[in-house]
Amino acid sequence: MILMRKEDMTAIDFSGLNILDYTAEYNEKSSFAVIKVPPHVSHQLSWSTRSDKYYYVMDGTIDFTINDEDYSLNKGDFCIIKKGETFNYRNNSEDEVSLILVHTPHFMLDKEVFK
Repeated sequence: MILMRKEDMTAIDFSGLNILDYTAEYNEKSSFAVIKVPPHVSHQLSWSTRSDKYYYVMDGTIDFTINDEDYSLNKGDFCIIKKGETFNYRNNSEDEVSLILVHTPHFMLDKEVFK
């Protein structure tokens, strides 16, 4: 069993995104992170050569572009970005957005491509 407590986590600043990667120290089948997206901050265009990405919007509204198609996701919405699909997202609102991100298989930075 693995138990992680939020108060034991250290946030990572990734180009303005605040990421709590709960499983960074473990070699599990999947990885789990909580991402806080401040107002007017975006995730650059990228794709994974390894993982499918499962995004769940906990709070707010976020705009995704997936394979050149635009989507607006609201609290409670969910999307899956398959390995190799290009994507980016941006918070165009004045409020912070909270996302859950699961990578399957688990996240490996060297398997992510950023433009």
